[in-house]
Amino acid sequence: MSISISNLSKNYGEQAVLNNISFEIGEGEVVGFLGPNGAGKTTTMKIIAGALMYNTGSVKVCGMEVKDNTLHTNALIGYLPEQNPLYPEMFVKEYLLFVAETHGIGKGKVKLVDELIDKVGLRPEFRKKIGQLSKGYRQRVGLAQALIPNPKVLILDEPTTGLDPNQLEEIRNLIRELGKDRTVIFSTHIMQEIKAICNRVLIINKGEIVADYPDISKINLFDENNLQFEVEFLNEAEISGIENITSISVKDNNTYTILASKDIRGEIFDFAVKTKNKILTLKMVERSMEEVFRNLTLK
Repeated sequence: MSISISNLSKNYGEQAVLNNISFEIGEGEVVGFLGPNGAGKTTTMKIIAGALMYNTGSVKVCGMEVKDNTLHTNALIGYLPEQNPLYPEMFVKEYLLFVAETHGIGKGKVKLVDELIDKVGLRPEFRKKIGQLSKGYRQRVGLAQALIPNPKVLILDEPTTGLDPNQLEEIRNLIRELGKDRTVIFSTHIMQEIKAICNRVLIINKGEIVADYPDISKINLFDENNLQFEVEFLNEAEISGIENITSISVKDNNTYTILASKDIRGEIFDFAVKTKNKILTLKMVERSMEEVFRNLTLK
């Protein structure tokens, strides 16, 4: 496993920020770490990156316990924190060469930096000072510095915050590309980011893991206790006598929205036959991913 966390807890004074959380992330996974502000995402990522110590539990990167092997695990990790720590007065290439030197890269550092400039799409701006760059390009510089040690694990803390739609799409494409040959974990509180980039999602709330979806495409988008149906009849219908319906509302013309505590599609068909009406459309309405997230994090 690239990342293995077991019974991890972290307190700030008397406040529990992480409460006995456990999860594993395998090689090559692109995992979205989702949760509302203050849920514990950044704290967890700082701990994995070796930037913050933990109270109890185990945190392993590529099989090594972080607190006992910080120098070794740090060498395996590329980390882009939420507040991208750049030097605005340095030129882009100058800064990346400086970072390469801090990683002990001597011979070949110029070639490496040039390759990363192309990889993250910095070539049009690489002669500028960092302070002259747009936020989207500054994020690219941050990604480039995180990739300099050729990490097995890439940790990105809310890398798309504050970007415009064009910059968002560019960074999303870049993260997807980077995930082809390394493990990526990135945090966000935006559901669209998860759908656009990840193949797995972990949801954290109030310091606890509340959901782990190994395959984002298989998330159950139906609330089994409060199913929603949309049915269009040929003629006006007086829907009555069907058990387990909790509410009925008219959407438009002869189209109705029905809430029920179980799947009643069969009963709706029987009703149409009994009343000699015709069903033009009938569908069970999925919840949005945003609603799934709200239901898990508003408890």
